[in-house]
This record gives sequence, structure tokens and C-alpha cells, in this order.
Amino acid sequence: MSEVNVKEIKADDTLDARGMGCPMPLLKAKKAFEKLGPGQVLEIVGTDPGSKNDFPNWAQRTGNEYLGFVEESDHYKFYLKKK
Repeated sequence: MSEVNVKEIKADDTLDARGMGCPMPLLKAKKAFEKLGPGQVLEIVGTDPGSKNDFPNWAQRTGNEYLGFVEESDHYKFYLKKK
């Protein structure tokens, strides 16, 4: 998925995964996702470039929605919507 317009996405919760390597961002995101209700959005802030593949694959496997990512100067912001 290509970059998304961050201004259009309202995150219900944010996870700071900066400095974490694979598989920690995904494991922490799964844990944070458990606290969300259906239709809520999780923003994950991270530095692991492998997450660009991990999050869309995980969302597809679990039936959740991967909304995309934004690449900033020193980190990424990923957006996932709970089914």
C-alpha cells in the first residue's frame, strides 16, 4: 500500500515501537489491538523497515484492515483498523 494522508486518519490509540526490531513491533501491536473495539484505529510509530511488510500481512491474515503508512524523516507511522 502507498502512503496515506495522516490528516484523514483519527487514531484511537498510539503504540511507540521506535527502536524495536522484528518481531517486537508486531507483538506489541497485537497486544495493543486487544484493547481496541471494532472499528477503532491503532497508530504504530516505529523504526523497523520490516514492519512495512509485517503489518499488512498480519492484517490480511487476521481479517483486520491495514490503512497504510507514512514515512517521516526518522520513523514510520502505520495504521491498522480493528475488524
